[in-house]
Amino acid sequence: MKNSLKKIALTAFLFGGFIFNANAQSARDFIGAPAIIPIVSEPAPKLIVDEPLPEELAKAKVIIQYRTENLRIVSVYGQEALKISPRIGHLHITVDNLPWHWADASNEPLIIVGMAPGKHSILFELADPTHKVLQSQLVTFEIPDVKTSHKH
Repeated sequence: MKNSLKKIALTAFLFGGFIFNANAQSARDFIGAPAIIPIVSEPAPKLIVDEPLPEELAKAKVIIQYRTENLRIVSVYGQEALKISPRIGHLHITVDNLPWHWADASNEPLIIVGMAPGKHSILFELADPTHKVLQSQLVTFEIPDVKTSHKH
């Protein structure tokens, strides 16, 4: 009797697992084509940038999350990198229309601390490995003028 129950349980487990796996999405369906196989026709890259976290602006901290679609953010640059598929790139970040920017390939939220009170803007530019801008998004916000009541 004990062996029969074990066989039934094992059969049910194996059969149930087979049914589950037969209906599951494939890895390719879930994460896309392998990075070693060139994609013949890639969809256009897309940049999605959130507004700064409001609770942090009151502390003069700017924290902005972003993500991309159809482009992986990596620190690989140059003409040869244009041949990589799926597409890769990085960001150019410009604060308050300054005449310079920096390249960001961290794929982490943008964090700037200690900005002066007032209105500010940050331009996010999605760029290919040769620094050609593919898409951009401007984020504007205001750092409140919060006076501290404690004395030093």
